[in-house]
Amino acid sequence: MAACTPLGLRAQAAVVADETWTDATRQRALPVKIRWPATPGAVLPVLLYSHGLGGSRDGGAVWGQAWADAGCVVVHLQHPGSDTDAARAAGLNRAALRSLASAEQLRQRLQDVVFVLDEIARRQRAGQGAWARVRPDALGLGGHSFGTHTTLGMAGQSYPGFAGMDEPRLAAFIALSPTLPMAGDATQAFARVTRPLLAVTGTRDDDVADMGATPERRRAVFDALPPGGKALLVLQDADHMTLGGGAGAARRPLMEARRNESTRAQQQRHHALLAQTSTDWWRAHLLGDAAARARMLRPAGLAVGDVWQQK
Repeated sequence: MAACTPLGLRAQAAVVADETWTDATRQRALPVKIRWPATPGAVLPVLLYSHGLGGSRDGGAVWGQAWADAGCVVVHLQHPGSDTDAARAAGLNRAALRSLASAEQLRQRLQDVVFVLDEIARRQRAGQGAWARVRPDALGLGGHSFGTHTTLGMAGQSYPGFAGMDEPRLAAFIALSPTLPMAGDATQAFARVTRPLLAVTGTRDDDVADMGATPERRRAVFDALPPGGKALLVLQDADHMTLGGGAGAARRPLMEARRNESTRAQQQRHHALLAQTSTDWWRAHLLGDAAARARMLRPAGLAVGDVWQQK
């Protein structure tokens, strides 16, 4: 069955389309960026991507392009209320920025994912264009920073006073820059996260929104997850911007200027390694690809200081 193909076997460039999908029930317009692989006749897995605080549907471009080039449909979500427009309205007020990462905004993000899954299923059942070729049983969700909170919430993480979503249609997950819950027992909070999940962080993946995140707390998420289909990739000298999957310099010149020299020097290697490893992750867990699963034993391109663990 044709589906995601390993990087390096790409034949044509992906087709990119910006659209706005409207959730009539919530009266919420959701901008999305869709990357269509140039693989006519293929039956396609679908990967959703959730951006970080203050981001947009343009976030995660490096990962989205790699996954689409490998033959997967990628849908980048933009979450109103915690996106670029909301961050611009908050200005330089850090308290206002933190308010964009509230529990209510997280609930809205989770409902955004449910809506997008419903809309994909509707289009697939209706045989609407290329959506007729997607595989409803091969759906994955990844995200960065606040997008990782979205990802873990859909994977089953629970919160004080809120049970989370535990969305059954999603088969596998990738969490870029996760962090431990701010309160409560992390093992309990992650107890229902039983499906395959790849956690990725870096040794310089520090706090960027005064939320108490540290590289150690990000790495500790892996230890708190229940065993079975879990993996951790720690990239030596990678920081929060590295894992956002974009160049970053054009939109955030001050942050770029403050980055560690080794971090900037290694970003191309980090991006290539994570693009290949994440593609293999989707292949192994969405498509049952034995060769990709074998490569997951020790991903190619790991350097001194990088960490790879599975449980």
